[in-house]
Amino acid sequence: MRFRYLFLLLIVGLLVACGGGNRSIQVAADQQNVEVVSAANEESQQQEVILSESAKRLDSLGYVNIQGLDSTIEVEMIYATSDNFVGEVLYDDLTEAYLLPEAAEKLVKAHQLLKEKHPEYRFVVYDAARPMSVQKRMWEVAKKNGWSHDYVANPAKGGGLHNYGAAVDLTILDENGVPLSMGTAFDYFGKEAHTDKEQELVAEGKITEQELANRLLLRSVMKEAGFTSISSEWWHFNHCSRKVAVEKYQLIE
Repeated sequence: MRFRYLFLLLIVGLLVACGGGNRSIQVAADQQNVEVVSAANEESQQQEVILSESAKRLDSLGYVNIQGLDSTIEVEMIYATSDNFVGEVLYDDLTEAYLLPEAAEKLVKAHQLLKEKHPEYRFVVYDAARPMSVQKRMWEVAKKNGWSHDYVANPAKGGGLHNYGAAVDLTILDENGVPLSMGTAFDYFGKEAHTDKEQELVAEGKITEQELANRLLLRSVMKEAGFTSISSEWWHFNHCSRKVAVEKYQLIE
């Protein structure tokens, strides 16, 4: 009888010990989860506050970082590198693409339209809001090389729509993140980049039928979202006319 009593006490003790161990394990796991979440939140907050001085200034002026509205839009600011027609870095610290709020919303809409047609495609933005200080440097290079004002707006005449945050330069990436061929590179200054006589370019073998189809896809979604294109650059789209921009928006100095 005594033996049976001791045996029961032993079983109860083991059950209590196991239960306590499970609770200890659970408490430790919960604490670890809290620490992981806290670390992730802390890292996220640190990432959010790291903005360049140029980005902070554009934020303060009311412009919108497009990736804040749609993080799936790629951004590769060409003028933040030396791989551009000027051959030097023009944006010393600006790697984000900013637009007027209305223009940014249009761009997000255009991206959604593209996704509806081709879920595997996405936009990549090469340039957006551009300070006049950068416009002046571009103009000097363009003037020196004899390039037409069709490609670079004269800052002495108020610059262009980029200088109001009302224009965007972009193209389409395929499912592998490779830009669709549009017949020319971005910032190619020549008739092959023009949009007004593209059928002639195809007939002359300057661009292919597929490259024309890619351009038409880009233009169709951008225009449906409310942008307008220009005749000299397949990659450039305007939110409004220059007249409206001058009357309604501020110039980015």
